[in-house]
Amino acid sequence: MADFESHLLVYFENQKTSFDKVKETYMDTILIILAFACIIVGIIGSVLPVLPGVPLSYGGILLMHFTDKVHFSTQFLIFWGLMVVLVQLLDYYVPIWGTKKFGGSKRGIWGCAIGMVVGLFFGPWGIVLGPFVGAIAGELSGGKQTQAAIKAGFGSFIGFLLGIVSKLVVGGFLLYFAFVAVF
Repeated sequence: MADFESHLLVYFENQKTSFDKVKETYMDTILIILAFACIIVGIIGSVLPVLPGVPLSYGGILLMHFTDKVHFSTQFLIFWGLMVVLVQLLDYYVPIWGTKKFGGSKRGIWGCAIGMVVGLFFGPWGIVLGPFVGAIAGELSGGKQTQAAIKAGFGSFIGFLLGIVSKLVVGGFLLYFAFVAVF
């Protein structure tokens, strides 16, 4: 009888192990799918100001790291974490710098920010032209001449585009590393 119980115990331990492996594989698959969703939505968020683009993509990398299938080195995670912080800071300061560099004022900067938000309601062209038109409107409302307002608007537009490009580059690299790690 003791021999039967020991065989039964070994059988159930093996079954538990098999079930745990299936459960872990299932959870890994869910995390990897969620991670890719975060990375892709993050890349979309690099263009849409309402989504936290690059931090969301980095969150996807962290989700992958928590699986048994994918492991990134600590140096990789720290480096890309710092890159995300840097890109987020640059995304905030580059349009301001562009506006100031091209002779803009605080009104132009605010116009650029308002133009970004209003541009969301007008599709892709609104997202691209909103900051430009907003900066010009802000400068004109402050009494600047049309030529100076257009110059400041162009500066904010260049800064806005540089911010988008830097976020897309980082998001693209994160997508690449995720793809290579999984496949």
